[in-house]
Amino acid sequence: MTETPTQADRDQGQSHRGCPVVHTDYTQETEVFGHYALLDPDREKSRFLFNDTTDRGFFMLQRYDDVREGFQQHATWTTAVRSALRPGSSNERLLPQDLNGQEHVKMRRILNQYFAPAAVRRMEEMATERCIELIEELKPKGADDFVAAFAIRYPTDLFLALLGLPVSDGEFFLEWSEDYFNSLLAGQPERAEESKKKIMDYFDRAVNERRENPLDPDVDMVSRLVTARIDDEPISQEDIRTICLTLMLAGLDTTRSALGFIFAHLASNPEDRRKIVEDPSIIPNAVEEFLRTFPLVIQAGREVQEPADFHGLELEQGDVVWLGVAQANRDPRKFPDPDKVVLDRAGANQHLAFGGGPHRCLGMHLARLELKVVLEEWHKRIPEYRIAEGTELRERGGQLTMTSLPLEWEV
Repeated sequence: MTETPTQADRDQGQSHRGCPVVHTDYTQETEVFGHYALLDPDREKSRFLFNDTTDRGFFMLQRYDDVREGFQQHATWTTAVRSALRPGSSNERLLPQDLNGQEHVKMRRILNQYFAPAAVRRMEEMATERCIELIEELKPKGADDFVAAFAIRYPTDLFLALLGLPVSDGEFFLEWSEDYFNSLLAGQPERAEESKKKIMDYFDRAVNERRENPLDPDVDMVSRLVTARIDDEPISQEDIRTICLTLMLAGLDTTRSALGFIFAHLASNPEDRRKIVEDPSIIPNAVEEFLRTFPLVIQAGREVQEPADFHGLELEQGDVVWLGVAQANRDPRKFPDPDKVVLDRAGANQHLAFGGGPHRCLGMHLARLELKVVLEEWHKRIPEYRIAEGTELRERGGQLTMTSLPLEWEV
């Protein structure tokens, strides 16, 4: 059983099972980039730490090699805890994240074909057209909140297109998903449940429609899900709805957040912005460097299923492990000058922003496409822009995102 550190331990700075104890709370809102300023020093205090800010506490793996190896411990460190910061969030069922072992492999085999590089490339023309439409709507205004007006709308539209659903539904779907995200993060489960019901009812209708009028399952994911079988059993209606909800949770907020941090950097660093404008061929590598420098999913949680020794760190069954994605991406042992954005950095794509091991992000190729397309098309049309004077940029804790990014440009 995990030993809970006492107040005396905290006051005296004693270790917990050999680990220095830290009390850093990563869930609070801060000024922009404020969480990296907390994470980087913690990584350098000790190879392993024990953080006591949650009821269960968690052991922190923070350095690149340890985090990468930690992702490979999937046989005994499972997603029974998905977030070290909110172990209880695993009560919200997600698929395929909550599956482990062969169950996870079988579900991923069905989904992988829609997120493979070739499948994502087929979406590029549509993704580019929709991106241009949204930018052209904004351009005459000369100013807007980039996060609210573009960064969340664009991935929402692509998510609906991925599922074969009308992009025009984005207007009301976006309102539901935003209310759901915000209620969850604000600790308002009843309100979140109201929004979730609307979303799940929407998916229910979409799945039923595909059961009556199936499309080509090679290109239509919902049609594939309603016809697929795992161990000769069809996927239940509830599981299909949960898969759709999971894809929404995984893809919308993350892309919005990535775009917010990228454009905040480019608006504040005109030299990097001009490099992209003058030579768009650097954008794919720049995307990797932005993902490395500004990881918004700062950690992944795991629950230990059997006692183990991890390079001298003694773990017991039921322990919660923090796999420090952000700390690994900014580890100077792996990346020289890790705090500096180097658009042509060699090996930038070795970052762990998408996790690792069997649970590596299913939608990583789609995310890369979305970021590339936005950087290309925005800078063709709005090459010069700035953050509105007097703006104080803030970021949400836990899973980082910028709540607002007011940009201005000449019309």
